[in-house]
Amino acid sequence: MDRDRLGAACWLLATPLFLAANVIVGLAWRRPPFSWATNNISDLGNVTCGLWDSTRPRPVCSPWHEAMNGATAVTAALLALGVLLTWPALGRGVAATAARLLTLAAAAGYGLAAAAPADVDENRHFLAALLIFVLGNLGMLVAALAGRSPVLGGMRAASLVLGSVGVAGVVLFLGQVDVGIGVGGMERVAVFPLLVWTVLVGLRVVRAGRDRRLS
Repeated sequence: MDRDRLGAACWLLATPLFLAANVIVGLAWRRPPFSWATNNISDLGNVTCGLWDSTRPRPVCSPWHEAMNGATAVTAALLALGVLLTWPALGRGVAATAARLLTLAAAAGYGLAAAAPADVDENRHFLAALLIFVLGNLGMLVAALAGRSPVLGGMRAASLVLGSVGVAGVVLFLGQVDVGIGVGGMERVAVFPLLVWTVLVGLRVVRAGRDRRLS
């Protein structure tokens, strides 16, 4: 497997791994049951049980927090490897380079979130969230400007839409506005677009490599 396809494979693995961890670790909750509308993603990684978050108090007890933090760390590594291995495939230019660096920063955010659960080091965990929320979504918007990139240039609309949805999710989540899906649901609107975007980029990298081999 060449470098580009290996990087694409990393991105294609990262999203289902992280989503599966969200579902499986959430199913282990009993009292209270985990709610995607009420609970933050970070609640799955909290290492202690009790009432959590002075702003929005809620009971948190995640029996499989080690699995969640482990999966988040692996997700971080896969996202970072995806950036580094597909670096040449995404082309040159200021926008393409900035998009890669911002995505790499978001990957670092996942790693920091895994290393510093919210109830262990709230400040470091908040920094991790900002890297994912702000830089990750900004990276997609910047990618929409990478017209010269052989991969990103064909994804302008997707990058713009997903980046805009992510930014809107961040603004509403930080403002504690749930628009009927719960504050936890709004956090996922802020986080998941980047994961969807990496899957789309990974697929385009695979397709571009296949086209090169056939030409």
